[in-house]
Amino acid sequence: MTATEKLGKILRTDPGVLERLDTAMVRAGRPAGVLGAVAQENEERIETTLNLLNSNLRSAPHVRSILRKTILAHEEQFMRFLETASGADEFERAATLARKIVPERRGWFLKRERASTILLTRPPGHVLEYLKLGSVEALLARHDVTEVFAALRFMESDEWMHETFAKAYAALTTSDFEEREIEIRVLGPAWRGTAKQFVAHKHHNVSHLKELGVIFLNPVREHVPGKFLRDFALLLHYCHEIRFYAKLFLRYADRSDFAERLKALLRGDIPAADAARDGAWLIIQRYLAKDDPSDPRLAMPHVNPESLHWSRGERDLANFTGATFTPALDLWNDLDWVGGVFDGDRGEVVSFDLEDNAMSLVSFMEGKNESFNYHQREALWTKLFMEYMGGEGEMEKLLIENFDRGAIAF
Repeated sequence: MTATEKLGKILRTDPGVLERLDTAMVRAGRPAGVLGAVAQENEERIETTLNLLNSNLRSAPHVRSILRKTILAHEEQFMRFLETASGADEFERAATLARKIVPERRGWFLKRERASTILLTRPPGHVLEYLKLGSVEALLARHDVTEVFAALRFMESDEWMHETFAKAYAALTTSDFEEREIEIRVLGPAWRGTAKQFVAHKHHNVSHLKELGVIFLNPVREHVPGKFLRDFALLLHYCHEIRFYAKLFLRYADRSDFAERLKALLRGDIPAADAARDGAWLIIQRYLAKDDPSDPRLAMPHVNPESLHWSRGERDLANFTGATFTPALDLWNDLDWVGGVFDGDRGEVVSFDLEDNAMSLVSFMEGKNESFNYHQREALWTKLFMEYMGGEGEMEKLLIENFDRGAIAF
């Protein structure tokens, strides 16, 4: 296969789409040769990684197996390392460690007192019943408002949530926001029931509230290899995601439609497929493949901020642990976008991304034996965009400047 054909197979798009994209990028003054350079770097990173893992075979099943076993070994080493952090249990220790790994945690968030006002205006009946409390005043006197907000999504009805979001958030103004630190906290024992409900529904232990700048660990241990490392990487990802959205909140602060912009961000609105044209990159702020793997927008040139947050979180984890224990998680650094085509032209694509492989390990241990690579595919699109734009900083700048348009056009 040519470089363009191989990239097209990994991205599940027609090579012609990439060729037309490259033509448009060069015409717009962006560097030539990006597709070939990225394809070559992809192959070099695969070869280096497999050599480090002492893998002589190059079949898709064998490579997947080697990567799963590496995740398993690295999680065991990470759990031993976690014992050195302060905290009463592994969840408190994980929160402590995350605060050390991601030191930049300031952002522009909804004031807690405004969140309390929302609850006073819209009493959460199911939460009050669950805690056996008669009023919101009693609720807020006993429980932190951010923990209450975390519980709303799984304890209140969809109708209550939609109506509260539509009415209460439409009234928010910039005076309702302030700059403060992102919080990483473990839900207390009072919320154990809703924590179990969350984990059963989401299949992971971490949640976040972008507008409040809070990340929650649900202290419900799942004894399946791969899940703890998977969720810890997700926690680091959320740190970067929240900071990114805080920049967007602040960018829209002077706009008359601030509340509507805020709601669109929290809903995760994405552009329709017809927003794409030659030389334009869609901005897709969700993993569409989880809902519909055949969504046509997945085959169009696009950049996914989620993959930027993942790249930064996995880099933080790799760099921090790389200085602390060996063999280290720095093996996974800058592999998020790397995917290998094995077993010939008709072969399968294998993701080298840490999160995809952690999820694949979990699936294997649960007897489902699914293989994941949607994180890697989105990261590869984002890698191409970054290379055309000249680096990560310029990429983020363009994302923030064009986010409300839903596309970056040249």
